[in-house]
Amino acid sequence: MNKYFKHKVNNLVSVSDIITVHYFEFDKNFCSDGESHNFWELVYAEKESIICRVDGKTFELQQGEMYFHKPNEFHAHKANGKTAPNVFIISFECNSKSVSFFNDKKIRLDKKYLPLIFAILSEAKNTFDIPVSDPLSKKMELRKKPSLGGLQEIKNYLEILLINLMREADDNPEENGVFLQDEEYSKKLVNDVLNILKNGIYTRLTIADICKESAYSRSQLFKQFRKYTGKSIMEYYNLLKIEKSKQLLRENNLTVAEISDKLCFDSPNYFTKKFKKTVNLTPLKYKKIHSN
Repeated sequence: MNKYFKHKVNNLVSVSDIITVHYFEFDKNFCSDGESHNFWELVYAEKESIICRVDGKTFELQQGEMYFHKPNEFHAHKANGKTAPNVFIISFECNSKSVSFFNDKKIRLDKKYLPLIFAILSEAKNTFDIPVSDPLSKKMELRKKPSLGGLQEIKNYLEILLINLMREADDNPEENGVFLQDEEYSKKLVNDVLNILKNGIYTRLTIADICKESAYSRSQLFKQFRKYTGKSIMEYYNLLKIEKSKQLLRENNLTVAEISDKLCFDSPNYFTKKFKKTVNLTPLKYKKIHSN
């Protein structure tokens, strides 16, 4: 009888506890008092920048960058007074020796890891009852019927993210050869379209405009874009406009009518209707909540 050899799994990173998971939509004047605690805190500037104060040092975390606050490190965050940032924060306990890799680390996150952050957020929404993200919250209440295995999923996604960030520091990238060529082409197509949509957020783009500017056919665009985003191009375009309107509302410089006009909605009423359908709040209600 042949014997099978077992490989014992030694965990490189083992997260033992999840403390908080939040996606904050701060206004342009947000400022925290600062705190320190005996667990890790990961801060990711998803849109715009956030200013970090760490043990007396101040630096700006640019959009797309993340920073790791190590246990017992005093830290505070604030917006820059000009733009309203969107910030992902997860605090967790991890006693693995390898996690010291993240001491005082500021990392520019490769976009390929964003799905892991979005997966953590999605599981958190289905596991915890978080009606409004509160920066002062010390405890997240579990839902009456939390997602089955939700906490474990959050832990797993976070561990995978941390391991991959450590791998990025390794100078031995694995070659993927021809297998990824078609995949890379599709990603380029989607990224090209996303750049057109983002650059045209204050205009009225049509599919014909996007085809002309990107030099891709309509059928190519429709198939690949939905494959990678799960949405049609115009659905995604409208979501980008709503996200930008949320930022403009939090910056508190423009009226609802001015924002509607700036983002080229047909009318303020139409803008309000689309905003409420997406956010479940009217623009004025959203503005009031976040100005408080």
